[in-house]
Amino acid sequence: MKLLVGERIDELYYGGYRIIQHEEEFAFSLDAVLLAHFAQIRPCCQAIDLGTGTGVIALLLAARGAKKITGIEINTHMAELARRSVALNDLDAVIDILEADYCQHRLLSQLPAGSADLVVANPPYRAIGTGAQNSKKNVASACHECSASLTDVITAAAFWVKYRGRFAMVHLPERMTEILCLMSQKGLEPKRLRLIHPALGKQANMLLVEGIRGGKSGLSVLPPLIVHNADGSYTDEIQEFYFGS
Repeated sequence: MKLLVGERIDELYYGGYRIIQHEEEFAFSLDAVLLAHFAQIRPCCQAIDLGTGTGVIALLLAARGAKKITGIEINTHMAELARRSVALNDLDAVIDILEADYCQHRLLSQLPAGSADLVVANPPYRAIGTGAQNSKKNVASACHECSASLTDVITAAAFWVKYRGRFAMVHLPERMTEILCLMSQKGLEPKRLRLIHPALGKQANMLLVEGIRGGKSGLSVLPPLIVHNADGSYTDEIQEFYFGS
C-alpha cells in the first residue's frame, strides 16, 4: 500500500495485523491494547468503537473474534487512515469505519438504538481546562474533551448497547467516582473494574471498567494489572496482550 508523506506502517503483532499511523496525528498506545483485551467478546459479537482513531481497537477486536465492528471517528484524516488500515489487513467485511460525531447518535440511521452487543471507548481523559493541552489540535482532541465529554461518551454507549450488552472503557483512576456514577445513571451498571499500575508499588495510572445494560448492582474488582517488571521489561500478561500466547 502506498504511504503518504508523514505516514508509516507499524506492526500490531497480535493477530498479525498492521496499522497505518501519521507522525502528526495521535498514535495508539498501551491503553488501547489493554481495552481491546479487557472487553469480553461473545460469539457473533457486533461491536461499536467510539472515537476509533486509527482503528487499532477495532483491529484488535477483530483479531479476538468479533464478527462485526463499526468504528466511529469524527476526524476526517483519522477516519481515512483507519479505512486504509482495514483494507491493508483485508478486513473490509469485518470492520466498517463511519466518519461521524457519536454525540449525534440519534441521527445515525446506520446504527439504530440497541444494535451493539459491545461498545468500547478510549475517550479523551481530561476535561477542558485541566492538564497541559497539546499544541497540535488533533492530538489535543484525543487527550482533552474538545468534542465529546465523558457524559457524551457514556450517553452514546447507553444508546447503542442492547439489553444485557456490555460497555467497556479505559480511563483515569482520578475520575473513577464520576465514571461509575454516570454509568449507573445511564443504565450501564458497572460490573468489572481493574486498575493498571505502571510497576509494582506504583500508584495506578489507568482503569478499565465494564458495565452491563440492565445489570444488577454488584461490582467485581479484579486483581491489579502490573505493566512493567523491576527491570523495566513488560510483564508476562502485557507481553501476551501484544504478541499473543
